[in-house]
Amino acid sequence: MKAKARFLLAIAVLGLLMTGPFVVTSFLVWVEMQETERKLLLDLLLSRLPIGTLMTLFGFAIGIAVLHNLFKQYVEGLRGMAEQLRLMLGANRNFRVKLQGPPEVQRVAQVANDLAAQRDALLDDVEARIAEANASVEAEKNRLAALMSELAQAVVVCNLDGRILLYNNRARLQFKALSQGPTSAAGGALIGLGRSIFSILEKNQVEHSLEIIRQRLVGGKSAIANFVTTTRGGQLLRVQMVPVLSGGDEGEPAMSGFVLTVDNITRTLEEEARRDNALHSLTEGSRAALGSIRAAVANLIDYPDMDPELRERFVKVVDDEASRMSKRLDQTMNEFTDAMKTRWPLEDVLAMDIISAAQRRIEDKLKLPTKTEEVDDGLWIKADSFSLVFALLFIAERLQDHYQIRDLRFRTVCEGKLAYLDLIWIGQAISSETFYSWEMETMQALGETSSLSLRDVIDRHGGEIWYQREKAAHRAFFRFVLPVAVPVTEVADERSTGRPEYYDFDLFKFEDKSIDLDRKLSELTYTVFDTETTGLEPSNGDEIIQIGAVRIVNNRLLKQEIFNQIVDPECPLKPESIPIHGITEDMVRGQPNIDIVLPGFHAFCEETVLIAHNAAFDMRFLQLKEERTGIRFTQPVLDTLLLSAVVSPNQESHKLDALLERLGISINTRHNALDDALATGEVFLKLLPLLEEQGIVTVRQALEASEKTYFSRIKY
Repeated sequence: MKAKARFLLAIAVLGLLMTGPFVVTSFLVWVEMQETERKLLLDLLLSRLPIGTLMTLFGFAIGIAVLHNLFKQYVEGLRGMAEQLRLMLGANRNFRVKLQGPPEVQRVAQVANDLAAQRDALLDDVEARIAEANASVEAEKNRLAALMSELAQAVVVCNLDGRILLYNNRARLQFKALSQGPTSAAGGALIGLGRSIFSILEKNQVEHSLEIIRQRLVGGKSAIANFVTTTRGGQLLRVQMVPVLSGGDEGEPAMSGFVLTVDNITRTLEEEARRDNALHSLTEGSRAALGSIRAAVANLIDYPDMDPELRERFVKVVDDEASRMSKRLDQTMNEFTDAMKTRWPLEDVLAMDIISAAQRRIEDKLKLPTKTEEVDDGLWIKADSFSLVFALLFIAERLQDHYQIRDLRFRTVCEGKLAYLDLIWIGQAISSETFYSWEMETMQALGETSSLSLRDVIDRHGGEIWYQREKAAHRAFFRFVLPVAVPVTEVADERSTGRPEYYDFDLFKFEDKSIDLDRKLSELTYTVFDTETTGLEPSNGDEIIQIGAVRIVNNRLLKQEIFNQIVDPECPLKPESIPIHGITEDMVRGQPNIDIVLPGFHAFCEETVLIAHNAAFDMRFLQLKEERTGIRFTQPVLDTLLLSAVVSPNQESHKLDALLERLGISINTRHNALDDALATGEVFLKLLPLLEEQGIVTVRQALEASEKTYFSRIKY
């Protein structure tokens, strides 16, 4: 029986206790009285009935007040305490029951807090023992994470349904680059844990390769398959597939998934095609010119006494054709000079890192002071860092031995695709013969010998080196001309600490199913999202100005798989709303509008259950854009505000701030869409065990329980 029904029953019982004995006694007396006595009694009572009724009602009201107070302090107080105890046991072990209410209830709360403290001490001890026992396993996992994260090749591991359960940072960057093509407005090539690889690669090709691997396994051959495929954006990928094997029923290896290594070969093939075309053009274009030259030369040889005017014409033919061939050759060389350089593998490094490494060794080994001047800290170059640093050491030691220089200075200059690294000194100039001999001899420095010469190092970089004087400053310098690099850079996410996790091996057991309302809450994939808006009235013209979202896969909040986009509302921001969300007119200016952002967000949350706090508000904004964008969000939506009201109906507030405080969750910035989404995701994960305690384990049960709460009646 509900508490309210029990309270009404108690009032009824109180009324019966107050009036019942009087009514029964009066009835018995009335039955035994004579008629004259009855008449006399009625006259006596009727004159005093109003006062008696008022006194009775007054006493009844006092009784109800006393009963309500006792009910609130003991019944409702204990119910609220029970909810707080469940919160402390399941969601936030650091939470403690507030000491409020009558002394007896406070003593119960204090005992509960003492028991919780003892429980925490035992849990700490158990967790310490578990952490110690799992130390070696954790170390292996971290080594795997480090290996996968830093590999220079894109690696993706999938289960047999094609669901991604591991990917490294290179794969994330590569597919992110693919998504920034023509398909970016529709979500592009999305990669993430639990997503399908078939949204990126052609399903038929993957399944065909799996069949080839199965046949090779049966035949006892090397289980490997290769194929080339195109993405929706027209990029060409070369893919190698190997199986993930596990023990079968009869001890024979069976496939549980597959590993893909992916290379984007679009640019390579384009360059090779351009080189082939250039070679074809050069050979075909030169064939006619060579024919004309050979004919003219043959005539000159065969007829030495020909007319001077005719001889001049033949000579002119040779000159013109040779000139055209020279121009064609120069044009080809200029166009393909980068591709024709020595193909030594170079890495993208900061020029400042090269200089710092050289400075340390020069100062430590040669005891020669060094300085920097006009050095660009953000200049990236393509370099073989070891050979380049050794070349700088070689020159520094030669200058010190032969010219007794007092210090060295480093300078960098960037001009277009070329970077200049200058090694400067004050003192005597060197001769061109000395510079040439240094350039061609095998390098030796600090007692170490290299197999390369200075010229070899320069050729390896496809660059150049020269000697130059600054006469006005009485200085000289060697200038290294090196290729500039433009590495892929990414903004560090201040919300995550440690190495990003791009793997979850439990997903090997994942079965590819559509969203079933009768599936367990713990088995589903979620997208937790939040919006910031110009105001609180979506039906009266307020617009979305930010969408932030994060995914939950296998009960893990994936802070690296996020959607975060400022939106141009195409209308002025309300001045009173700017201090709340902190988004200004300058921040939304130039950002994509909702027509571009919403398809990308729809692709991000495809095949997932949506979660939001006060979801009716955010969903109303999305629904109002259906007609304009053609985008509909048809998946189930769970609301943490309603779920909190389900598990803790006797708590005073279910606002996000109150929930964060009760559950012990910290947040970077409130009213930032991404931060609010991250916090809401943590709230949902802590509500799951509390829902399970009440028998709410499926999406359908969660939706039905949410609809019964008072807050579900709110409309926007």
